[in-house]
Amino acid sequence: MPETEFLSSLQSGGDRRRLKTIIILIIVYGVTIGLHFASWGRWVLLGLFGIHALRLIFAPPLPTIATDSKHNQNNQNRHSLELPELPFFSLLVSAKNEEAVIGNLVKNLCQLDYPSDRFEVWIVDDNSSDRTSEVLNILKQKYPQLKTLRRGDEAQGGKSGALNQVLALTKGDIIGVFDADAQVPHDVLRSLVPVFQQSKIGAVQLRKAIANATENWWTGGQASEQALDLYLQDLRVRVGGMGELRGNGQFVRRTALNDCGGWNEQTITDDLDLTIRLHLTQWDIACLNFPAVEEEGVINFKQLWHQRNRWVEGGFQRYLDYGSLLISNRMGFAKTFDATLFLINQYLLPVAFIPDTIAAIALKQTPMLPPIAAFSMTLAAVTMAFGIRSSYKVSWSSAIGQTISGMIFMLHYIPVIVSVTLRMCIIPKQLKWVKTQRQATIGNLLEGIELEEVKAEVKNDA
Repeated sequence: MPETEFLSSLQSGGDRRRLKTIIILIIVYGVTIGLHFASWGRWVLLGLFGIHALRLIFAPPLPTIATDSKHNQNNQNRHSLELPELPFFSLLVSAKNEEAVIGNLVKNLCQLDYPSDRFEVWIVDDNSSDRTSEVLNILKQKYPQLKTLRRGDEAQGGKSGALNQVLALTKGDIIGVFDADAQVPHDVLRSLVPVFQQSKIGAVQLRKAIANATENWWTGGQASEQALDLYLQDLRVRVGGMGELRGNGQFVRRTALNDCGGWNEQTITDDLDLTIRLHLTQWDIACLNFPAVEEEGVINFKQLWHQRNRWVEGGFQRYLDYGSLLISNRMGFAKTFDATLFLINQYLLPVAFIPDTIAAIALKQTPMLPPIAAFSMTLAAVTMAFGIRSSYKVSWSSAIGQTISGMIFMLHYIPVIVSVTLRMCIIPKQLKWVKTQRQATIGNLLEGIELEEVKAEVKNDA
């Protein structure tokens, strides 16, 4: 496929999503019910998941990359990172009504341990109606790296549109993207330099940690989930599969981003969509356990339900948009196989429980999928325990306890996935800005003070 035609197919990949969802569900229902008429059906499924498990269990280690993080510092590395060929980083944040957290993030980003003339910070104020613009204007007086772009009420494309609009104004070799509530490690840019020295790496995703993990059971579950996610991604990458982007704490090589045609403004999850685009254009994505970027976790089930509905729909949406390109094996066999297994395990297996139950009742048989689901969850639990140990450096007893709670927390995905896929057959989701409510647990530049006091603080610091 010519490159111009390929990029065109990426831009138009979202057409007829509802019809595609209906076709996929028909296939899932048909295959699931059909397997009840074949005695070997459940053994085929068990074999498929067994192969997936063996791949991960025997994943070879990746080559060691020396980084200059707080977990691996030495004078030789630090000296080498002062060479003139240091990459230039452009750090981007798309913010809408983020007065509660944007000040802390700006101070955090502008004070990173990296030569100040080799990075810039861009905050896109996406038509905020609160005091976000005022705070940014004040902070620009103190931090020369800080640059801002104000979008009007006519701007479209959500976060993707904001990032695309500001991209043309940036000059970085590597583009970093953060959420407004992020807490960014002091040494993050130095840690990324040796990773991007690998020519095939088009992007890097930092592990996401939950800053308010101890607040309640919901936030604790999210902390365990993030540990599972990073550890599982590492295993997938080690067997030649797909690393994935997670939005907050993602870094993308500019040349790779250009190959993808920028961010897709017709998707509700820009990070998951860009993941597929990068792999389709022959780039790899690396995942780093350390350093980690912290963010606020949602604190109740209502917030979690809305957030996970968007995540699940966006994750499934990318398979609808790029299905023909995935089937064409453009990514190569290992990544295509990995993406297929991920689709089956995360999206299709929960949906298949409905036809499996119907067929079992009608044919007076035992359901096929519960043993397979139990096997899959056992594998996920083991992975989560290792992920918690690796990410948080806790004892095995503590890791096992957190895993039990974390796996119970993960069960919420089953009703979310089933309801989302069924709804997508009827009502496609509208493209609109979705903002997570900040709880201001990370700290607040404006907490307890007025703007005049902030101005005085900036003036004194300067």
